[in-house]
Amino acid sequence: QVQLVESGGGAVQAGGSLTLSCALSTYTSNPYCMAWFRQEPGKEREGVASFYVGSGRTYYTASVKGRFTISQDNAKKTLYLQMNSLKPEDTAMYSCAASTRLTCRGGYTAHVSEYLYWGQGTQVTVSS
Repeated sequence: QVQLVESGGGAVQAGGSLTLSCALSTYTSNPYCMAWFRQEPGKEREGVASFYVGSGRTYYTASVKGRFTISQDNAKKTLYLQMNSLKPEDTAMYSCAASTRLTCRGGYTAHVSEYLYWGQGTQVTVSS
């Protein structure tokens, strides 16, 4: 079992930066893949970035590539999402997720169906 707790959301102006953190607690197995998703009210959850723990390979959705960076601090058991050059369209509830499946495709894509463990989410609001 894996527990995830996000922090770091808030309100910023366009062009600003935020760093989201996701504290990881594992009780039975360590995840192979971790990811960040976001969701706006009335819309489907979107995969923003993913990470395959073993290889360090990363994936970003096209709209955030070059602006967001996913990373992990193993010692602190924390996943991060560094968000730069934020745009109003980045406004959403951001959630981290973990998969303990060996065959998860972190680093290649980010699909909701692959992730069993989810944090509660943290709100990011970007004003123009």
